[in-house]
Amino acid sequence: MDAVEPVELQIIERLHEALLAETTLTLPFELRQKSRLRTWLDNGADVGLFLPRGTVLRGGDRLRTTTGLVVEVRAAPESVSTARTDDPRLLACAAYHLGNRHVPLQVDVGWLRYLHDHVLDRMVRELGLDIICEQAPFEPEAGAQGEVNVHHHHHPA
Repeated sequence: MDAVEPVELQIIERLHEALLAETTLTLPFELRQKSRLRTWLDNGADVGLFLPRGTVLRGGDRLRTTTGLVVEVRAAPESVSTARTDDPRLLACAAYHLGNRHVPLQVDVGWLRYLHDHVLDRMVRELGLDIICEQAPFEPEAGAQGEVNVHHHHHPA
């Protein structure tokens, strides 16, 4: 059995100040939720993420490696559905129904976005919103505890 090669760079810290980044790391939302990950910086360098459990990275976050290298996180474009309407009630209704299905949502004035799903698209269209399937960065809303949690949810007893 082959031994696993250790990564050269290790990201160990999310910075709270917006220091000038020396390189970038572009990841889709699914991978920005992982606190342990072997991946590659945009310059091709092999890197390992070693962040506190529960960390969710956002586009624009700054990270630091054990060598002091400052890395800017970028949200990768991915297949998303963007629903638009000028009617705030329709937008709220769509957000309610998607949230009831525990779908992570990115919400802004007049639109909401979720990872592309043709079944959800049909439901949202039936509510009266226009849907565009596109490639765009996905930055869903943080949960009540400050981070998105798409795998576990708790209901009050």
